[in-house]
Amino acid sequence: MAPVVFLDRLNVLGVLCAALLGNVLATSCDCGYSLNQTNATSYALFTDLMETDFLHVTDLKAAGWTPQVYNVTPTAARGPYGKMALLENVVPNPVKNEWDWAGESVNGGDAGLQVYVRADPVDDMIPMGELVIQRTDMLLGSFRVAMKISSAAGTCGAFFWFRNDTQEIDMEFLSKQLNDTSNPVNLVLQSPQSAEAGYDASHTQTYDIYPLPFRPDDGFHEYRFDWLEDRVSFYADGQWLKDMTIDLPNSAGHLVVNHWSNGDPGWSSGPPATDAVLTVSYVKAYFNSSDAQRQRDYRRRCGKWDPQTQCVIPDQTRAPGGSNATARTFFFSADPDEVGNQTVFADWPNESRRSVDGGAEWGMLVFGVVVAAGAGWLGLV
Repeated sequence: MAPVVFLDRLNVLGVLCAALLGNVLATSCDCGYSLNQTNATSYALFTDLMETDFLHVTDLKAAGWTPQVYNVTPTAARGPYGKMALLENVVPNPVKNEWDWAGESVNGGDAGLQVYVRADPVDDMIPMGELVIQRTDMLLGSFRVAMKISSAAGTCGAFFWFRNDTQEIDMEFLSKQLNDTSNPVNLVLQSPQSAEAGYDASHTQTYDIYPLPFRPDDGFHEYRFDWLEDRVSFYADGQWLKDMTIDLPNSAGHLVVNHWSNGDPGWSSGPPATDAVLTVSYVKAYFNSSDAQRQRDYRRRCGKWDPQTQCVIPDQTRAPGGSNATARTFFFSADPDEVGNQTVFADWPNESRRSVDGGAEWGMLVFGVVVAAGAGWLGLV
């Protein structure tokens, strides 16, 4: 009788493993991430995502980002000074208590990723910080950043998508423009028009200065652009600002966050009188991939498209900062049921995973737990 009981228990264990692994691999967002509901007037569906919670990240490369190191001469930078991007000017500064979303940080100052522009030039270049996302296959999408701009005049803080100098979507802040009566964001599509104008987009149809109803250097706010087939739409804290419909990009690229100065009085001015810091609390990207393997992965997991297996991207309609209640925002990647078959970079409190690809890591974790439990149940350990 013992062998029969043993086999029955193995069968039960196999069913449990299959059920649990099935739950991991068949996830609720298999058909993608959507702007608005599928029956809305304005609707777009994206296949991939990449979210970074800089309030809790300590390892940028593990989180999918690469700080940049380069020098640009004053002539190439088109300013009185050149630009010197350094690793030490991109500093993770998470909250001290990993369960918090606001409060005291590890290094002091605002919690999040600190991106510096230094006050003192070196060899006629102004030291600055820049980091780029590791994925370069972003083709159309909704891209969002929460950041607090420097209040030290003489810098440019930017969040942008980049393919090349004529395919670029920018949201840029000039700290010299920020005061009690004027707080604009510069909305830019770099295009063949701007290249012909000496890379001065301000003289083209794809440039606008939009006044914001808040001071970007007083706290964190979400800045967002949706790149769709027929337009680029810009937002701040979920409120629509402007659409641009000409000279749209047509190739895949990647995201960049930088904070720089070259002394140009017509743009960044500077250098700042004191070291200036821009702080980022998150970046969220929902996009289509240009990569053939990623496209095959999407077709395999989605199969016949079903609106029940797509997830609506929530809008951030309030400033994402201040208290624990307001600084904590929604991340699909906090729940493995919503990011199966995705490449996800995360550093969530008390979780061992750093990435999930095809649900495999979560699947093996579940399998290992079940097998260990089953082995004890079967008297094998």
